[in-house]
Amino acid sequence: MTAREEILGRIRSALSTVDKTETVVSRDYEQTIEGDLVELFAERVADYRATVVRTAADRLPEAIAEQLAHFGISSVVTPADLPAQWVPHADTDAPPLRVPALDATDGVVTACAVGIAETGTIVLDAGAGQGRRALTLVPDFHLCVVRADQIVGTVPEAIARLDGTRPLTWISGPSATSDIELNRVEGVHGPRILVVVIAGAPEEVPQATRMSSISTP
Repeated sequence: MTAREEILGRIRSALSTVDKTETVVSRDYEQTIEGDLVELFAERVADYRATVVRTAADRLPEAIAEQLAHFGISSVVTPADLPAQWVPHADTDAPPLRVPALDATDGVVTACAVGIAETGTIVLDAGAGQGRRALTLVPDFHLCVVRADQIVGTVPEAIARLDGTRPLTWISGPSATSDIELNRVEGVHGPRILVVVIAGAPEEVPQATRMSSISTP
């Protein structure tokens, strides 16, 4: 008997004692959380060593320009359907750029599908302003715009908003991994630098914090 056959045999034996009339496991997951979702989202994203900027929606182009200048990003590529005023001088991914061209660019600017406050996660689904998956995985720098009304509290809430048949990319901070010595290495499987710009209506972002940023070393 092989190890595989032994393991499967144990599973069959364990399942043979299960009462087939038992109630199906409940899927009543917690759907909401209390508190300021935008603030919690900003804190959780920053915990992943991403840079977080909060700005009013009417100052979004300025906020993007300031972050690109801060990180020395001169060549930028964007999805073809990203609002042109966000990054006026960017190259668009239309027709789709080849991987060497993507690798040669300094960074990419996109929108997103949803942000999750509880986990500090951003989800892309190749929808409006997001582009194809390679666009956000090859360049070393990714600036992602998250509207305040796209932020939900929990993962179940995000799942309810998403279409599971679309290509979903879940982003929790810059790409990072650790070797056997637990030495952290960033940028191996995606962008080394992640900047998240949270855009809200002017009344949603106090004047004193409209261009404030949160970052962790």
